[in-house]
Amino acid sequence: MKYVIGIDLGTSAVKILLVNQDGEVCQEVSKSYPLIIEKSGYSEQDPEAWVSRTTEGLAELVNNFKGDISEIEGISFSGQMHGLVLLDQNRQVIRNAILWNDTRTTEQCQQIYDVVGKEQLLEITKNPALEGFTLPKLLWVKEYEPNNFVKAKVFMLPKDYLRYRITGNIHMEYSDAAGTLMLNVAKREWSTEILNLFGLSPELCPPLVESHACVGTVSIDFAKSTGLSEATKVFAGGADNACGAIGAGILAEGKTLCSVGTSGVILSYEKRNDLDFDGKVHYFNHSEENTYYTMGVTLAAGYSLSWFKDTFAKEESFDEFLQGVDTVPPGANGLLFTPYLVGERTPHADSNIRASFIGIDASHERKHFARCVLEGITFSLNETIQIFRNNDKKIDSIVSIGGGAKNDIWLQMQADIFDAKIEKLASEQGPGMGAAMLAAFGCGWFSSLKECAENFIQTAKTYYPIKENVETYKKLFTIYQDVYTHTKTLNEQLREFRK
Repeated sequence: MKYVIGIDLGTSAVKILLVNQDGEVCQEVSKSYPLIIEKSGYSEQDPEAWVSRTTEGLAELVNNFKGDISEIEGISFSGQMHGLVLLDQNRQVIRNAILWNDTRTTEQCQQIYDVVGKEQLLEITKNPALEGFTLPKLLWVKEYEPNNFVKAKVFMLPKDYLRYRITGNIHMEYSDAAGTLMLNVAKREWSTEILNLFGLSPELCPPLVESHACVGTVSIDFAKSTGLSEATKVFAGGADNACGAIGAGILAEGKTLCSVGTSGVILSYEKRNDLDFDGKVHYFNHSEENTYYTMGVTLAAGYSLSWFKDTFAKEESFDEFLQGVDTVPPGANGLLFTPYLVGERTPHADSNIRASFIGIDASHERKHFARCVLEGITFSLNETIQIFRNNDKKIDSIVSIGGGAKNDIWLQMQADIFDAKIEKLASEQGPGMGAAMLAAFGCGWFSSLKECAENFIQTAKTYYPIKENVETYKKLFTIYQDVYTHTKTLNEQLREFRK
């Protein structure tokens, strides 16, 4: 039997999967590492922590592997997007990595709009200037840490730095490069216009390759540290959302993903590079060659539910907490929740808006609140689906993964609110599986990623919309959309009182 390894470099931990030719996960290892938060809005990590913990995890996996080590043919990666890693002329890390969830760069985002213009930025990069992206971080270092900026000879993204430490070779692939605000997404090349406008050298940008490209083999030193074979092929990998989509089989028109973690994502496959969503959703290169995906984000999706449970029933499990929700009718007896606990991303890029419960009366019990929180999260995700549909995208089949796929009530709710068929996977491994699939395809096990998905991914259960629920939720969704408009000014006025 042959094997591949998928490495998912997340924000809090690295997850490593050993996958065989049948798509079965034979081993799973996870190693955590800390965030570095020096002040409010800052979020950094030491890149060396990624390397050391991944090395430990791979050594543990190899130690427990019973076969011939040469049977592990390839490794690929999924990684947290947007994070800035700077290397000097000796390829040494200059400072801690600034992560995707760092929000210090509001000033630089405005600078980007002032210099490039919003319309031109969307024309080139397909995305608005948001604090999470890489270019604002680079401009922040240029302005506030000029000594570090002068030393910088190349910038990298987190998984690309980890891969460099494994192979000794520097590359970046298109799906992660698309999240830098420096890539011309449609042309699939670094934007000389963006770089020139900000006085950035093209040499700062790594060579671009396909996600399934073989970019080297495991170095002698890394092989000694882990027990892997030096012949093990290393593939470029993809951004976490692109790999999550591959791992869920989102590889054809009409295929859409609903992923609920701390945040929530609606992601849809795109063959074309010229659609115009006016910056309301993200538009990135996919990890499948010459394809794309569009994506909307709810900042506090699963976080809204965990916040509510931990605030009012900390000792209960989620299953206990959600008991009785199935007895509450759609609409929770006139109770609505908007999940804006930490601001919102799609369709409202608003860091100031906050959550609301609307319509509370004395008849409401905890189960009504629990149901309306689930509904509010799903309504927020539905806003992205409506943007897609308003732009003539067909959304009829949605694969649901993450926390939203662990509860039958919530899955049926998604079918009813989205008015679409919802598929639950038999085995869900997220971006790590997508990374493993890129390695499997790169190793030549399959003729395409689609063929790999057909062999690796199975649907366990399908949920269909219930007509009367669909009609009820359409009315409620219209009311839900009004809540943002009516609470925006109130939240601006309340801002000075937040501690």
